[in-house]
Amino acid sequence: MSEKRRDNDSPNESTVLLLEPFYGGSHKQLIDTLINGNDSVTWVLFASCILNLAELVALRSDLSHIGKIVYFHENQLIYPIRKEKDRDFQYGYNQILTCLVADIILFNSKYNQDSFLDSICNFLKLQPDFRPKDLKQQIAPKCRVLYFPIQFPLLGTSEDSDNTVLHLVWPHRWEHDKDPETFFRVLLMLADAGLNFRVSVLGESFSEVPPVFAEARTRLGNRVIDWGHQETKDGYYEILQRAHVAISTAKHEFYGVAMLEATYCGCFPLCPNALVYPELYPNECLYRSEQQLLKMLENFCQNPSLARHMRHNLKMDFKLFSADYLISEYKNVLLQQ
Repeated sequence: MSEKRRDNDSPNESTVLLLEPFYGGSHKQLIDTLINGNDSVTWVLFASCILNLAELVALRSDLSHIGKIVYFHENQLIYPIRKEKDRDFQYGYNQILTCLVADIILFNSKYNQDSFLDSICNFLKLQPDFRPKDLKQQIAPKCRVLYFPIQFPLLGTSEDSDNTVLHLVWPHRWEHDKDPETFFRVLLMLADAGLNFRVSVLGESFSEVPPVFAEARTRLGNRVIDWGHQETKDGYYEILQRAHVAISTAKHEFYGVAMLEATYCGCFPLCPNALVYPELYPNECLYRSEQQLLKMLENFCQNPSLARHMRHNLKMDFKLFSADYLISEYKNVLLQQ
């Protein structure tokens, strides 16, 4: 929890109550950006979708009269799980209740917003008892899309001038929803075909790392030039600047900070034609099957400079995702309360 205090005697300055049960990853980045960027707001409660806002307001009725804003980094109604029987109904149900209590509901992408709203009815069918039919109509008018603000780095001159060997990068969490099995399967097919490439496998790993990582590292051998979470952001960005192509094989993505950072740093992005990706990336960055991804990478392996050329010609406006640009949008939302 973070509370930013201002002089209450000033009509343009007061307090924002930031509530974040998970102060890590993109959740931490957003809270830190808001703390550093806000200097003119009214009394507002700003929370992420992990917080059960309905429960909080029931316990603290003194919060009921202030503006309540909820930010959805993800939504539990379609969050991928390995087996449907393992889905915890309460997580999604809490998010629906939170939306009923909130005054403004922000989503980090249109895909996140639409998938949440469109799933409410079917999600409630999981419970055997009373299922209200008008919740989407109650919630939708309060919703809007506000992209997650990324603090893009100041780029140096680390770009690899040697384009004779393709350099691939995987900048994702080492978890099953990012589908590392498909990623490594494609890389091993490239290796078995005798194609030359290097790979940096970055991102954070946690207590349960899919076994495919250890297996792939052994089989890829000296093709691996970076492995694991980087100690510093500068070191991470330097690798992204040297790489030619950033790859996502995700089965779940509501925004994708890592892919946007990699693209900003000079990588050509290859993403599934699904999830949030068609909202953010041009068609030439999207593949429709594992076989198509393989063919695109075969082409890049044979002509690494093609990836640089395609990235140079990529039409993307990174201002739309930049914290420097978006912080004013967040301020406007806070001032509405």
